[in-house]
Amino acid sequence: MNPSETNETPATGASLIDQIRTKLTDRKQAWSRAGRAITGATAPRTQRLPPGQRLVTDWPVLDLGIQPDVAKSSFSLTIDGAVEHPVTLDWHALMALPQETSVSDMHCVTTWSRYDNHWQGVAITTILDLVRPRAEASHVLFNAYDDYTTNLRLDQVATNDSYLVHSWQGQPISRQHGGPLRVLVPRYYLWKSAKWIRRITIATADHPGFWETRGYNNNADPWLEERYS
Repeated sequence: MNPSETNETPATGASLIDQIRTKLTDRKQAWSRAGRAITGATAPRTQRLPPGQRLVTDWPVLDLGIQPDVAKSSFSLTIDGAVEHPVTLDWHALMALPQETSVSDMHCVTTWSRYDNHWQGVAITTILDLVRPRAEASHVLFNAYDDYTTNLRLDQVATNDSYLVHSWQGQPISRQHGGPLRVLVPRYYLWKSAKWIRRITIATADHPGFWETRGYNNNADPWLEERYS
Protein backbone atom coordinates (compact mmCIF):
# COMPACT_ATOMS: atom_id res chain seq x y z
CA MET A 1 0.00 0.00 0.00
CA ASN A 2 1.07 2.81 -0.49
CA PRO A 3 -0.35 9.71 1.70
CA SER A 4 -2.20 16.80 3.14
CA GLU A 5 -5.26 15.83 4.95
CA THR A 6 -7.83 18.11 3.39
CA ASN A 7 -10.45 17.70 6.14
CA GLU A 8 -12.98 17.78 3.34
CA THR A 9 -16.12 15.74 3.68
CA PRO A 10 -16.87 13.51 0.69
CA ALA A 11 -19.38 15.12 -1.62
CA THR A 12 -23.00 14.34 -0.95
CA GLY A 13 -23.93 11.26 -2.88
CA ALA A 14 -20.38 9.89 -3.00
CA SER A 15 -20.31 6.12 -3.10
CA LEU A 16 -19.26 4.13 -0.07
CA ILE A 17 -16.09 3.06 -1.92
CA ASP A 18 -15.24 6.71 -2.67
CA GLN A 19 -15.77 7.64 0.97
CA ILE A 20 -13.57 4.78 2.16
CA ARG A 21 -10.88 5.71 -0.34
CA THR A 22 -10.95 9.36 0.77
CA LYS A 23 -10.71 8.39 4.44
CA LEU A 24 -7.78 6.06 3.81
CA THR A 25 -5.95 8.59 1.67
CA ASP A 26 -6.46 11.41 4.19
CA ARG A 27 -5.15 9.25 7.01
CA LYS A 28 -2.01 8.29 5.16
CA GLN A 29 -1.37 11.86 4.07
CA ALA A 30 -1.60 12.82 7.76
CA TRP A 31 1.01 10.15 8.48
CA SER A 32 3.24 11.76 5.90
CA ARG A 33 2.96 15.22 7.43
CA ALA A 34 3.61 13.82 10.90
CA GLY A 35 6.58 11.76 9.76
CA ARG A 36 4.99 8.61 11.20
CA ALA A 37 7.45 5.82 12.05
CA ILE A 38 10.52 7.85 11.09
CA THR A 39 13.45 6.83 13.29
CA GLY A 40 16.07 9.03 11.62
CA ALA A 41 18.33 6.03 11.13
CA THR A 42 19.86 4.61 7.99
CA ALA A 43 21.47 1.23 7.45
CA PRO A 44 23.42 -0.69 4.82
CA ARG A 45 21.56 -3.36 2.87
CA THR A 46 23.66 -5.94 4.69
CA GLN A 47 21.35 -5.21 7.63
CA ARG A 48 18.44 -7.31 6.49
CA LEU A 49 15.71 -5.49 8.41
CA PRO A 50 15.55 -1.81 7.39
CA PRO A 51 15.29 0.93 10.06
CA GLY A 52 11.89 1.27 11.73
CA GLN A 53 10.57 -2.06 10.37
CA ARG A 54 9.14 -5.04 12.27
CA LEU A 55 8.90 -8.62 11.09
CA VAL A 56 5.56 -10.29 10.38
CA THR A 57 4.75 -13.81 9.26
CA ASP A 58 1.43 -13.03 7.57
CA TRP A 59 0.87 -10.72 4.59
CA PRO A 60 -1.21 -7.67 5.67
CA VAL A 61 -3.79 -6.45 3.16
CA LEU A 62 -3.53 -2.75 2.30
CA ASP A 63 -5.30 -0.98 -0.54
CA LEU A 64 -7.41 2.07 -1.36
CA GLY A 65 -10.74 0.43 -0.66
CA ILE A 66 -10.94 -1.10 -4.12
CA GLN A 67 -9.87 -4.60 -5.12
CA PRO A 68 -10.42 -4.97 -8.86
CA ASP A 69 -11.69 -8.35 -10.00
CA VAL A 70 -9.61 -8.97 -13.11
CA ALA A 71 -10.35 -12.22 -14.87
CA LYS A 72 -7.48 -13.83 -16.74
CA SER A 73 -9.77 -14.15 -19.75
CA SER A 74 -10.06 -10.35 -19.97
CA PHE A 75 -6.59 -9.48 -18.66
CA SER A 76 -4.56 -7.05 -20.76
CA LEU A 77 -1.14 -5.54 -20.12
CA THR A 78 0.12 -2.72 -22.35
CA ILE A 79 3.77 -1.70 -22.41
CA ASP A 80 4.29 1.50 -24.39
CA GLY A 81 5.82 4.97 -24.38
CA ALA A 82 9.43 5.60 -25.37
CA VAL A 83 9.98 2.12 -26.78
CA GLU A 84 10.77 0.67 -30.19
CA HIS A 85 8.13 -2.06 -30.02
CA PRO A 86 5.06 -1.29 -27.90
CA VAL A 87 3.03 -4.38 -27.09
CA THR A 88 -0.23 -5.43 -25.49
CA LEU A 89 -0.19 -8.87 -23.88
CA ASP A 90 -3.15 -11.02 -22.94
CA TRP A 91 -2.73 -13.66 -20.24
CA HIS A 92 -1.68 -16.40 -22.67
CA ALA A 93 0.96 -14.16 -24.25
CA LEU A 94 2.27 -13.20 -20.82
CA MET A 95 2.56 -16.83 -19.74
CA ALA A 96 4.33 -17.70 -23.01
CA LEU A 97 7.22 -15.46 -21.98
CA PRO A 98 10.09 -17.01 -19.98
CA GLN A 99 8.90 -17.72 -16.44
CA GLU A 100 11.27 -17.37 -13.49
CA THR A 101 11.23 -17.95 -9.75
CA SER A 102 12.78 -15.73 -7.11
CA VAL A 103 12.98 -15.34 -3.35
CA SER A 104 12.99 -11.89 -1.75
CA ASP A 105 11.92 -9.91 1.30
CA MET A 106 9.27 -7.21 1.15
CA HIS A 107 9.04 -4.01 3.16
CA CYS A 108 5.92 -1.87 3.58
CA VAL A 109 6.04 1.81 4.53
CA THR A 110 3.50 1.05 7.25
CA THR A 111 6.49 -0.60 9.04
CA TRP A 112 6.01 -4.34 8.44
CA SER A 113 8.50 -6.55 6.65
CA ARG A 114 8.19 -10.18 5.58
CA TYR A 115 11.18 -12.38 4.79
CA ASP A 116 11.70 -15.13 2.21
CA ASN A 117 8.78 -14.70 -0.14
CA HIS A 118 8.80 -17.15 -3.03
CA TRP A 119 7.59 -15.67 -6.30
CA GLN A 120 7.01 -16.76 -9.87
CA GLY A 121 6.59 -14.46 -12.83
CA VAL A 122 8.26 -12.66 -15.69
CA ALA A 123 11.43 -10.66 -15.15
CA ILE A 124 11.03 -6.99 -15.95
CA THR A 125 14.29 -7.24 -17.91
CA THR A 126 12.47 -9.72 -20.18
CA ILE A 127 9.72 -7.16 -20.75
CA LEU A 128 12.29 -4.44 -21.47
CA ASP A 129 14.09 -6.68 -23.95
CA LEU A 130 10.75 -7.25 -25.67
CA VAL A 131 9.81 -3.59 -26.09
CA ARG A 132 13.35 -2.12 -26.37
CA PRO A 133 13.31 1.27 -24.58
CA ARG A 134 14.68 4.11 -26.66
CA ALA A 135 17.95 5.81 -25.70
CA GLU A 136 16.14 8.80 -24.19
CA ALA A 137 14.01 6.63 -21.85
CA SER A 138 14.69 7.34 -18.19
CA HIS A 139 11.62 6.44 -16.08
CA VAL A 140 8.82 3.91 -15.74
CA LEU A 141 5.20 4.62 -14.78
CA PHE A 142 3.03 1.75 -13.54
CA ASN A 143 -0.74 2.06 -13.90
CA ALA A 144 -3.16 -0.36 -12.23
CA TYR A 145 -6.73 -1.51 -12.83
CA ASP A 146 -7.86 0.59 -9.84
CA ASP A 147 -6.19 3.67 -11.47
CA TYR A 148 -3.36 3.62 -8.94
CA THR A 149 -0.04 4.86 -10.32
CA THR A 150 3.55 4.82 -9.14
CA ASN A 151 6.91 5.63 -10.69
CA LEU A 152 10.53 4.52 -10.66
CA ARG A 153 13.65 5.30 -12.64
CA LEU A 154 14.34 2.89 -15.45
CA ASP A 155 17.60 1.78 -13.84
CA GLN A 156 15.70 0.93 -10.64
CA VAL A 157 13.57 -1.68 -12.43
CA ALA A 158 16.08 -2.93 -15.01
CA THR A 159 17.59 -5.23 -12.38
CA ASN A 160 17.72 -8.96 -11.84
CA ASP A 161 15.32 -8.90 -8.87
CA SER A 162 12.43 -6.96 -10.44
CA TYR A 163 9.46 -8.94 -11.74
CA LEU A 164 5.86 -9.01 -12.80
CA VAL A 165 4.64 -11.75 -10.49
CA HIS A 166 1.57 -13.97 -10.65
CA SER A 167 2.38 -16.55 -7.95
CA TRP A 168 3.39 -16.35 -4.29
CA GLN A 169 4.45 -19.31 -2.15
CA GLY A 170 3.52 -21.66 -4.99
CA GLN A 171 -0.03 -20.38 -5.44
CA PRO A 172 -1.63 -17.74 -7.69
CA ILE A 173 -1.52 -14.33 -6.03
CA SER A 174 -4.93 -13.61 -4.56
CA ARG A 175 -7.11 -10.75 -5.69
CA GLN A 176 -6.60 -8.93 -2.36
CA HIS A 177 -2.83 -8.92 -2.89
CA GLY A 178 -2.95 -7.72 -6.48
CA GLY A 179 -3.67 -10.80 -8.54
CA PRO A 180 -3.69 -11.85 -11.19
CA LEU A 181 -0.51 -9.81 -11.77
CA ARG A 182 1.43 -7.31 -9.72
CA VAL A 183 4.79 -5.58 -9.85
CA LEU A 184 7.60 -6.66 -7.54
CA VAL A 185 10.59 -4.34 -6.99
CA PRO A 186 11.68 -5.55 -3.55
CA ARG A 187 14.52 -3.09 -2.93
CA TYR A 188 11.97 -0.30 -2.42
CA TYR A 189 8.96 0.20 -0.16
CA LEU A 190 6.05 -1.90 -1.33
CA TRP A 191 3.90 0.98 -2.60
CA LYS A 192 6.27 1.03 -5.58
CA SER A 193 5.21 -2.53 -6.45
CA ALA A 194 1.82 -1.75 -7.95
CA LYS A 195 -0.96 -4.31 -7.67
CA TRP A 196 -3.43 -5.24 -10.46
CA ILE A 197 -1.03 -3.91 -13.09
CA ARG A 198 -2.51 -3.08 -16.49
CA ARG A 199 -0.07 -0.65 -18.12
CA ILE A 200 3.64 0.07 -18.03
CA THR A 201 4.71 3.31 -19.68
CA ILE A 202 8.37 3.93 -20.43
CA ALA A 203 8.90 7.68 -20.18
CA THR A 204 11.55 10.28 -20.96
CA ALA A 205 10.84 12.24 -17.77
CA ASP A 206 9.67 11.51 -14.25
CA HIS A 207 5.93 11.37 -13.51
CA PRO A 208 5.32 11.00 -9.75
CA GLY A 209 2.44 8.68 -8.96
CA PHE A 210 -0.49 8.52 -6.54
CA TRP A 211 1.40 8.51 -3.23
CA GLU A 212 4.40 10.40 -4.54
CA THR A 213 2.14 13.41 -5.15
CA ARG A 214 0.61 12.99 -1.68
CA GLY A 215 3.68 13.35 0.51
CA TYR A 216 5.50 10.07 0.01
CA ASN A 217 9.14 9.93 -1.02
CA ASN A 218 9.84 9.71 -4.74
CA ASN A 219 12.71 7.24 -4.28
CA ALA A 220 11.41 5.03 -1.42
CA ASP A 221 14.58 3.26 -0.27
CA PRO A 222 13.80 1.42 3.02
CA TRP A 223 17.45 1.39 4.19
CA LEU A 224 17.63 5.17 3.81
CA GLU A 225 14.19 5.35 5.47
CA GLU A 226 12.79 7.34 2.56
CA ARG A 227 9.19 7.07 3.71
CA TYR A 228 8.02 10.61 3.04
CA SER A 229 9.02 13.72 1.10
